Amino acid sequence: MRRALVFVAALSSASCERASETRSPTTSALEVVELDLTEAQRRMQAGTLSSAALTAAYLERIAALDDAGPQLGAVLELNPRAREEAEALDRERAQGRVRGPLHGVPVLIKDNIDVAGMVNSAGSLALAEHRPRADAPLVTRLRAAGAVILGKTNLSEWANFRSTNSTSGWSSRGGQTRNPYALDRNPCGSSSGTGAAIAASLAAVGVGTETDGSIICPSAIHGLVGLKPTVGLVSGAGVIPISASQDTAGPMARTVRDAAILLNGMTEEPGAIDYTAGLDPAALQGKRIGVLRQAMGDDARLDALTEAALGSLRAAGAEVIDPVELATWGQWGEHEFEVLLHEFKDGIERYLRDSGAPVSSLAGLIAWNEQHARAAMPWFGQELFEQAQAKGGLDSPAYVTAKAAARRLAWDEGLGAALEQHRLDAVVAPAMGPAWPTDPVLGDRISGGGGYAAAAVAGTPSLTVPMGQIHGLPVGLVFLGKPRGEAALLAMGYAFEQKTRARRPPTYRATVTLDE
Repeated sequence: MRRALVFVAALSSASCERASETRSPTTSALEVVELDLTEAQRRMQAGTLSSAALTAAYLERIAALDDAGPQLGAVLELNPRAREEAEALDRERAQGRVRGPLHGVPVLIKDNIDVAGMVNSAGSLALAEHRPRADAPLVTRLRAAGAVILGKTNLSEWANFRSTNSTSGWSSRGGQTRNPYALDRNPCGSSSGTGAAIAASLAAVGVGTETDGSIICPSAIHGLVGLKPTVGLVSGAGVIPISASQDTAGPMARTVRDAAILLNGMTEEPGAIDYTAGLDPAALQGKRIGVLRQAMGDDARLDALTEAALGSLRAAGAEVIDPVELATWGQWGEHEFEVLLHEFKDGIERYLRDSGAPVSSLAGLIAWNEQHARAAMPWFGQELFEQAQAKGGLDSPAYVTAKAAARRLAWDEGLGAALEQHRLDAVVAPAMGPAWPTDPVLGDRISGGGGYAAAAVAGTPSLTVPMGQIHGLPVGLVFLGKPRGEAALLAMGYAFEQKTRARRPPTYRATVTLDE
């Protein structure tokens, strides 16, 4: 989906980079669909697979499925040095140096994270020539762990924080990302490109970002495992921001183990936790899991799958506390919105200035969009930009009051209180209903689920794991936990995954049919 690329000369070169990646007969037989990291490393260790061959195979799939075929529009730009990086890592392996389970693994990065030498645009044509000088720290850590940066993924423009009527998965730079389970359905935002790409096995694993649902929703809708870490666990430097209180990058993968391995690479420091250490099929035994029924009731089919998932939790040895209620359910939204408007204005201006972007202020972005409205705003406007521009600084009483209220309602009197009162290890809920039809005129029409919101506002971790499909459209069960409780969530999610084995690869249907 590159119809907008001719608008800016820099994007023409990106298009040429993509077009230069053609199919290679030497890699066409390499099967990478649903290939997990453990098996990839086993093959590389045995000498039957190389990072160069793996990288070439993913580039071939991108050409076949993203550029051609169903035209998913998930990958926005390829790293022109990906093959070179893979070959260098193969040479290291041949010399006896293996950096770890990410060594030689191709990873896709959301296009709001700085990667040196590549555009970082948040999907906006206004930043289509913005090439940061240095990697974001999380990318530096991934490279140090041996990952190959394969490319950048499309997203909902400005991470869905430009308009109240936006369509998830659409950006002026990249066009509309399609859902590989039904091409006329939405991929959910804002990490839509990463979700579609990893579901379609266009890379081994991918990095998304979340402010409120933007890892959990696209992961659930694409049958993926998605982890939104505790805010601050993964460095937010070099990431185009919305909210300092809620933003975080996190892993998106086809298995819980792969998500844990990727999280290790994103946070790797001396003495850091190994998030794979607790992955045990028996990890749910004796755990107390609360059921957030306040996030249920909108879709009987989704509720039925959730009931089946609760049965699987019980069968795996968990004690299910049903129901558990958040006394403040739904009360934090107004305060959260006030916080996001203030923090976006402060954060985006800091990022634009410090990174040397071609537009240096929020006011400048608003003016640029107005001047290029036909290309930048063909479907929806920039009401959120305008509302944020009207706000004061982070010392304003409105912001200080809203931030304290949002935290109190989401955590102190909400999720945190429920976890403590019932002595819970986690709370579960349906993450999101099935994908809705993409409609650029009416915008998103989300229904069902949304149980992740309290953790998003509180800045605490959440994890979605596939729990089934509705007419072939995946849905997930979300686990909400305690601050810095990622290891515990991954362990419980792994046990649930091993019990259910609910993930199914996409079939690239044109639309939903009755045969699934």
